[in-house]
Parts: sequence; C-alpha cells; structure tokens
Amino acid sequence: MEAQNHPTSTSSSGRLQIGIVVGEASGDILGAALMRALRQHYPDCEFSGIGGPRMLEQGFHSFFPMDRLSVMGLIDPLKRLPELLKIRKFLKTHFTEQPPAVFIGVDSPDFTLNIERHLRAAGTPTVHYVSPSVWAWRQGRVKGIARSVDLMLTLLPFEAAFYEKHQVPVAFVGHHLADEIPLKIDSASARATLGIKHKGPLVALLPGSRNGEVEQLGPLFLKAARLCRDQRPNVQFVIPAASPERYRQIHHQLSEFVDLPVHLVQGQSQQAMAAADVALISSGTTALEAMLLKTPMVVAYKMARLSYAILSRMLKTEYVSLPNLLANRRLVPELIQDDATPESLSAAVLDYIDHPAQTGALVETFTEMHRDLARNASEKAAAAIVELLEARSR
Repeated sequence: MEAQNHPTSTSSSGRLQIGIVVGEASGDILGAALMRALRQHYPDCEFSGIGGPRMLEQGFHSFFPMDRLSVMGLIDPLKRLPELLKIRKFLKTHFTEQPPAVFIGVDSPDFTLNIERHLRAAGTPTVHYVSPSVWAWRQGRVKGIARSVDLMLTLLPFEAAFYEKHQVPVAFVGHHLADEIPLKIDSASARATLGIKHKGPLVALLPGSRNGEVEQLGPLFLKAARLCRDQRPNVQFVIPAASPERYRQIHHQLSEFVDLPVHLVQGQSQQAMAAADVALISSGTTALEAMLLKTPMVVAYKMARLSYAILSRMLKTEYVSLPNLLANRRLVPELIQDDATPESLSAAVLDYIDHPAQTGALVETFTEMHRDLARNASEKAAAAIVELLEARSR
C-alpha cells in the first residue's frame, strides 16, 4: 500500500509529531542523540512512544517504562509475552489513530519491526535505526524488513551494501561510538585513571557481559593469561567487569588464579582497553570498541556444542568479529569453539607483544577504519529522515 500524507501528523498545538520506540539502554543513547538532531530541523516537534531516561530528559513522552521491553535470552521473553503483546497492540492502535509524521524503531527488531509493518500499511512513513544482523544469518528476513520500512539506517557500510543489493531504501549513517571515541588514544592517561602503575605489557581480558559467557570464557581467559605470564613474567592483566554481578562472578573465578597479577575493576571497559597493549575479548560490540580504541585484539568465543552446531550452519559470513567484517579480511585472530584453547589464545596474545612493528601497522589500519565510521551519525540519520519526509510531501 502506498503511504499517504496525514493531516493528523501534527498535534492540537500544531507541532510535528514523531513516534520513536526504543527497547534498551543502547537504543536510548541513539534515540536521545537523534531527538537533538531532529530538533535542528524541526525545533517545535514533539516525540512520543517508548524511551529511556536520556530521552525523557529531553521531554520525550513515554507511554511505558523502557525497561518493560528490556528482556534477554529465550525464557524471559516467553514469560513476559502477554505484557509485550499488550504494549505492542497499544502502540499500533495509538499511532494508527493519531498518526505521527514518521515512526522510528530503534534497534529491538523483534518488537519494533512488527509495529513498523503495521503502521506502514496504514500509511505512516517508517524508519528503522540499527540493522538486525540479517546479513549474517536468516537472510530471508530481509523480505519482511522490506515490507516494514521506508528507510533503513545502518551503522556499518557493509550493512548498507546488503540492503542496496536487496533493493531496500537505506542510508549508511556511521557509528555513534566512532563519533564519541577520539581518533588518538592516550594509553598512559587510561592507566592512570584505572590506578595501574605498571609500565610493562598490559593485557585486557573481557570475557563478556552475561553470566553464561563469563562462565564459559572467564576460566579459559585466565588459563591463557597464566600461560602468557609463564612465558613473559612482566605481563600484567586488567579485567573490567560489566556489572556488579559479573564482578562477583569473576572475583570468585580469580580465587583459582591467585598467582596472576590482575586488576579487577567495575565497568570502565573502554579505559581498560585503552590502557592495554592487547585485549582478549569475546566476540560482539566489544570488538568494535577495541578497534576504535586502537587496541590490538584476539577474539574468542565458546558456546554449548548444540547451540554452536545449529548457529554455525546458519551463519552466512566468513568472519564473526566486526573488525574483520569491516575489512573483509582477517585483520585480527578469531578463535572460536574448539579453536579457543588456553594455548592458542596465549600464543595469539604474545604474538602481538613480540611483534611491535606488525602491531603498529594494525593500529594504523584501525585508525583509517575509525575515520570511515565517524560521520556524525545522529546528524546523518536526522538528515536522511528529513529527506524522506520532504520527498513524501512533494
């Protein structure tokens, strides 16, 4: 169905209405920055939907607390399904009866794409900000996305290329982390911030943010650290715990490794990676952060054998870490499942420490990739949305 312009896309006060739904803290950061950028074009616009504390500070009207959507794993969403369906039904009804000038779903695709599809069919322009990993697995989902959105905003260039290939309107806007993290990193300042006085090699260990990840990777990373220490006695380690729960979990794991010189800190993952000469990390967004922080890295991951057997058959990409995906070549080691052993991880870490010239070249490559991703993402996203609305009004 072709969308029509809605006379009701302004409120009774005559202000332009924009609907936004975000489902987690990262979406709240993006949503708040996007609100500021859109107000540069529409100073009197009003925002409503579901938002977090950063968006609320800017006058966003949230119909429900954002944390009602913040569910993870397989079991929690099932437990909360009746509530989630009720919230989604309300949003569909509200934005159908009072159509905004545009509806923007920020990430949380399992929740927001369904709303976008409903509203687009009813004639409201729809935008999705942050692509699901459709390019990596279950690529058939792109057909549903094409029916749901008038515009996809991607953080990464290869995502935009995927949507162009499938004829879905798309704009690559860059990554907000690339805008926030400086091009040049002060490692000495990061060590001082963390209270680390060690002048020799420092390795950051980041085994993940979830209980299952840390359960699998924490002991593995610490065994690799012990092997590094055996061969290079001047190496020390820093572990930034992602939450108080992970801090307690890692602290308990360290009781088996009292011989290791480890600085365990609460949060401060970016400072830890900036301070380190090498990072040993679980696969995920952390790899992108490490790249932007110019930290050489070894990427590792392990999961239950059955889960890995299923997922590995579904995966459509040669690489799993974002630096390698962005470069479309093996920039950094990826040691997955059976390849992730203490011996292989420690060898990969020490290879960086022992070959500073190669490490320096990698840092230069990371810097160029950083420049490519730093595009004032919020302003680019807002400009693309404005262009969509202007094209619709013509």
